[in-house]
Amino acid sequence: MTSSTNPLLTPSHLPAFDRIAPEHVEPALDALLADAEQALRTVTATDFPADWTAISRVLDVAGERLGCAWGAVGHLNAVADTPALRAAYNAALPRVTEFWTRLGADERLYAQYKAIDVATLKPEQLRARTLALRNFVLSGAELTGTAKERFAAIQERQAELSQKFSENVLDATDQWSLLVSSEELAGVPQDVLDATRAAAQADGAESHKLSLKMPCYLPVMQYARSSALRQQVYRAYATRASDQGAHAEQDNSALVQEILALRGEEAALLGYPHFAAVSLAAKMAQSSDEVTEFLRDLAARARPFAEKDVAEMRAFAAEHLNLPDPQAWDWPFVGEKLKEARYAFSEQEVKNYFPAPQVLAGLFKIVETLFEVSIRRDTAPVWHPAVEFYRIERAGSLVGQFYLDPGARSGKRGGAWMDDVRGRWLRPDTQKLQTPVAHLVCNFAEGVGGKPPLLTHDDVITLFHECGHGLHHLLTQVNERDVSGISGVEWDAVELPSQFMENFCWEWSVLRHMTAHVDTGEPLPRALFDKMLAAKNFQSGLQTLRQIEFALFDMRLHSEPAAGADFMRVLMQVRDEVAVLQAPPWSRTAHSFSHIFAGGYAAGYYSYKWAEVLSADAYAAFEETALPGGEASPETGRRYRQAILEKGGSRPAMESFTAFRGRAPRLDALLRHQGMGPGAAA
Repeated sequence: MTSSTNPLLTPSHLPAFDRIAPEHVEPALDALLADAEQALRTVTATDFPADWTAISRVLDVAGERLGCAWGAVGHLNAVADTPALRAAYNAALPRVTEFWTRLGADERLYAQYKAIDVATLKPEQLRARTLALRNFVLSGAELTGTAKERFAAIQERQAELSQKFSENVLDATDQWSLLVSSEELAGVPQDVLDATRAAAQADGAESHKLSLKMPCYLPVMQYARSSALRQQVYRAYATRASDQGAHAEQDNSALVQEILALRGEEAALLGYPHFAAVSLAAKMAQSSDEVTEFLRDLAARARPFAEKDVAEMRAFAAEHLNLPDPQAWDWPFVGEKLKEARYAFSEQEVKNYFPAPQVLAGLFKIVETLFEVSIRRDTAPVWHPAVEFYRIERAGSLVGQFYLDPGARSGKRGGAWMDDVRGRWLRPDTQKLQTPVAHLVCNFAEGVGGKPPLLTHDDVITLFHECGHGLHHLLTQVNERDVSGISGVEWDAVELPSQFMENFCWEWSVLRHMTAHVDTGEPLPRALFDKMLAAKNFQSGLQTLRQIEFALFDMRLHSEPAAGADFMRVLMQVRDEVAVLQAPPWSRTAHSFSHIFAGGYAAGYYSYKWAEVLSADAYAAFEETALPGGEASPETGRRYRQAILEKGGSRPAMESFTAFRGRAPRLDALLRHQGMGPGAAA
């Protein structure tokens, strides 16, 4: 196969997603790895100058070609999984991991970077070099002999284990289904009934086919009147990929233990007391003790509100729902019914006002207004007919482009995420500016009966969240690839722009432009919005404790050397300390906790809460400068864009925050936004 026929080798500014096939992966990597190997040999030769641009022109250019091709394969593996693609990906994974591990630990390359004359560097390059030197140390560049060999072996094995973990969760989710009658689904919204009936008919059945995909799972848990059905679905979801699940070969127990053991060994090789210390070396937080203290302080503040939430649900369930002793699978149903009774609206009623096209138009309007850009549809090769492609411009010049993949489907990993296709870079080989490209991926319900997809308000928040990540990547004005966009940003600050964008989903000045009833076209009534706003902090105490439970479990696993051997015991201890609603003993949430075992958040899940402090405080600046009609101030938007989004990783996140806010972040805005501030009744 020649480079002219292999889409992974054909020069193109965008991946040929419509032509990439499993058989292209191996020959492409043969060529790209060989080129990258040659580039590494070239820049580490004794006569090669210790010059930033010279090294970048050879090594970074070859490395980016490899990274972009492998990124396209990895993306397809996540959103269009097939047995053949999975096999090709898994066959190539060790080779790619081995190369990047070896490059990151190459003492000759490390010496070249240390020898660069810092007086020759621009500020962006100086920051990139500082981070590069730190990463060399964390990648084992100062190790020698058997220690270095073992470090490399650990990286390869961890990559293999994380991929298997992810596959087990995907397979356990995709392979479960349940056929039920209409009577058993009493109370479930009509659009979900239509979708599950269509799924059954596709299999030649006349009933309803349930799945564990979120657009089906969540409404069943919230609305199905049958507690027995909720129990069956909940148990299937809570035991995915575990010893309690339906398929023993998908049990992630041993993988979790081995991953944690390898991380502990990696930390020891690098001279750290535990893996959390390795993880935090590249974050804003200074130590695991600081993170744990932050989480426990926030838990103490939230606990009275959470206890009140549970007491109210218990009373309501006993009095109105004939549930004197609610179980784990009953709480979502009880909570939804209590919210409907208290605020006189349901999530289903709201959903009818959020057709996906209308929501997207409203999102684009706020982005265009606030950040002085224009967004329009464009064309590009895509991996599924539902995928859309857009370009962002300012004053007629291209700023960036992004793919949007909104729908849930088989073969697509659950959840929502943003990842990059390429970064902004003043290329050293051509001296031309490369603009950034991103993927925005969600898992919303598909439209049924000829109607557009309908989003819950939580779906809308998710879309805004991922867009925030995308804007961080796409609006950067940094020309050095390694610190442009989200590159080089501390992991516990990377959620700031995403969580910041969520706030707009609660602004009338924004929502009124992004709603239209699916049947009548009428915009969201102000009265219904006011009810939504009144319910905004409904059970915020419970939700806060839930996140802290995950974050504290993650931090304990990675900071206590013996925790991995009996990780379920640690989870039970964390639940006893934090939770006010206990999960059943057979619940196995750890076994599908992909964030920390397959998603880069190891000893970093606390980042969501940490960054929420930053994002709430940043948004408070917009509240303080809001225009008379409630609209956000474009001037404040410009300052936020210039201080935070455009700077990317070119300086420490705290410097960017204080440049925008004029001071260090404070916790009070977060507590106020979540109804737990001073004076709030618990």
